[in-house]
Amino acid sequence: MKLAEALQERADLKVKIDDLSVRLGRTALVQEGEKPVEDPQALLVALNAAIDRLAVLIANINLTNDRTVVDGRTITQIIAQKDCEGTRLVAYRQLIRSASASTDRARGAEIRIRPTVDVAALQKEADRIAKRIRLLDNTLQATNWSTELMEGDGGTVSAINAS
Repeated sequence: MKLAEALQERADLKVKIDDLSVRLGRTALVQEGEKPVEDPQALLVALNAAIDRLAVLIANINLTNDRTVVDGRTITQIIAQKDCEGTRLVAYRQLIRSASASTDRARGAEIRIRPTVDVAALQKEADRIAKRIRLLDNTLQATNWSTELMEGDGGTVSAINAS
C-alpha cells in the first residue's frame, strides 16, 4: 500500500468513527418496549474495529514518515516545516490586515493613524511563504504516492536507558 492510500484510509476511518459514534448515541436510549433502530453492540464492535485499525495505520504512517528521507530530510521534518510555514503565513497575513485597516477621520485635524510596518514588503514575503508551502506540499504529495507504507512489528521501543 502506498503512503497516500494509507493517508486516505486514515481520513476515511476518522469519518467512519465519527459516524459510528453518532449512530451509537442515537441507540443509547429508547422508549420502554421499543427496540433501537440499530444494534448498539454491533455498532460498538464496528467502532472498536475501526479504532484498532486506525491505531495501526497511524503507527505505520508515523513510522514511514520518520524513516523516509527526501532531499536529506525525513517526511516528518518536511511536514513540520510546512506546518510552521503555515503558522508563519497566518501571522504575516494578520499583520498585513491590521496594518492595512483603514481608520476614518471626521476632520483633517484629527490624529492620523499610520502603519508601523511596510505592508508591501510584508505582502511580498507572505507570497514567498505561500510559495514555499505549495512547493513543500508538492514534495509531500509526490512522495506519498511513490512511497510504500512501512509496517511496524506492533511492538514498542523503549527510550529508557538501561544504565
